[in-house]
Amino acid sequence: MDKIAQDVGDIQSRLLDHRPVINAEIRYFVREFEDKRGHRESRLLENLNKMVMETNEQTQPANLEAINQQLSDVAKRLEAANHMTERVQQRELEAQQSTQLQVNMERLKEEWADFLKEQQRLKEEVDEEHAKAVGQLSTQYNEMKKDLTKSPSI
Repeated sequence: MDKIAQDVGDIQSRLLDHRPVINAEIRYFVREFEDKRGHRESRLLENLNKMVMETNEQTQPANLEAINQQLSDVAKRLEAANHMTERVQQRELEAQQSTQLQVNMERLKEEWADFLKEQQRLKEEVDEEHAKAVGQLSTQYNEMKKDLTKSPSI
């Protein structure tokens, strides 16, 4: 029985344990990459890194200057747009105010016309009352005058 268990263990390790195969593949890859190619890829990567750093050092200041110039241009344009927007808003406000002033003027003219009509009506009432009062006083004085003329003189 022990022999069977040992044989099953050997078969299992050969079928399911892939470590020896993987280790062989890793050794082959390392040998291929490092030995046969002579560190060619690492030298290429170092050269690329050096070129990128030089490019950054050369182009970055020029790009920063260009970016600063463009940002100042954008800021000037934004200021101009803001100024124009403020002018448009001011014109709209003035137009609203002038329209409102015209409406107010029309309303005041109507109120003034109504006021003048009311004053005319009141004047006519006062004139009527005055005419009535003058008429009453005239009749009263005429009666008093008649009474004086009728009465005997002393």
